[in-house]
Amino acid sequence: MTFDLILRNAAIVDRDGRADIGIKAGRFAAIEAGLPATGAPEHDCGGRLVVPGFVETHIHLDKSCLLGRCNCEKGSLDEAIAEVVKAKRGFTEEDVYQRASLTLEKAIKNGTNRMRTHVEVDPRVGLTSFRALKQLKLDYAWAIDLQLCVFPQEGLLDDPGCDAVMLQALREGADVVGGAPYMDKDSHGQIGRIFEMAREFDVDIDFHLDFGLDPSHLDLDEVCRLATRTGWGGRVTIGHVTKLSAMPKAAFDAAAKRLADAGVAVTVLPATDLFLTGRDSDHNVPRGVTPAHKLRAQGVTCNISTNNVLNPFTPFGDCSLIRMINLYANVTQVAATAELAGCLDMVTSDSARLLNLPDYGIAVGHPADLVVLDCAAKAQAVCEIAQPLFGLKHGVRTFDKPAAMLHKPS
Repeated sequence: MTFDLILRNAAIVDRDGRADIGIKAGRFAAIEAGLPATGAPEHDCGGRLVVPGFVETHIHLDKSCLLGRCNCEKGSLDEAIAEVVKAKRGFTEEDVYQRASLTLEKAIKNGTNRMRTHVEVDPRVGLTSFRALKQLKLDYAWAIDLQLCVFPQEGLLDDPGCDAVMLQALREGADVVGGAPYMDKDSHGQIGRIFEMAREFDVDIDFHLDFGLDPSHLDLDEVCRLATRTGWGGRVTIGHVTKLSAMPKAAFDAAAKRLADAGVAVTVLPATDLFLTGRDSDHNVPRGVTPAHKLRAQGVTCNISTNNVLNPFTPFGDCSLIRMINLYANVTQVAATAELAGCLDMVTSDSARLLNLPDYGIAVGHPADLVVLDCAAKAQAVCEIAQPLFGLKHGVRTFDKPAAMLHKPS
């Protein structure tokens, strides 16, 4: 067999030993030790870890890079929502595209090659952001697969006209439907309506849910109930869910069982959850970060994602998922080697499972999507924030980030 490219001496994630990777026509054609030379270009990975690429499932490209347009003094969730509402009045397709492309390129250069972005649609911004990101999706398909999840940040039932805008976005090709039930007086009513839309258009669901630190009321119970009743298990995700971080063990375990039984996945967003929660405390400030690895151990599909970048919800961020899981592991005090390795899964294979990606992974026949990390093992990647050195999409090189080099005096 002839190849277009051979990667030698690769430590392929979740595979023992080292192997060579043969790529042909944009797909993995052979994976085994000692592939014969065919005259194709070759690259020696030097025993470095090769992963299929990072998978970002919860980010807001449309409202990234808004620092400077918003006046933030308190840092609260209410202030962030209000400031972005003001900023949205000036959004144009060109503006959204320009800011989103900056953020998307950061993600690509940090090893992300699959992504779901949440997109605000409502009677004020209309489909401006959605249409800008539809174009972005097409323009960057050479480097990243992009899903668009439309959702009503400012409420659905209590925002006249929003339902019609949501439906129009779905008619125009939105990949996923989302919600923010805490923005409506009748949170269960919004949840029910989102399920109706999902079933009408046969799309997955991704909610912003149960943000806060009072676990006495959980909307996740209603989400689990409807996921079971409608048969949408495996197609529903809830993001943030910081209330789970405030639960005693018995209640947490019971919630984990409900989520696992219903097939509802959980996305934890460490940067935003740390930044926004616990602001009423002046000592012993709670972290507000749900321990995803503990949910994962009980059968819940879990992952870690970025959420907001350089805006009032999170005025930080470089779109590095490897940095995000290191932050998560520090905050949730992950120490066991297996659990550290599992943190890498929560931005790779687990995230792919959450997005129901059928062709993710380094396997013969799959698209030749991969990223080479500057480390040899999964736990090491997390502990050392191992940097991506280069990546391929469909067998074509998409970015290079050469390792730093010391120039010692001779």
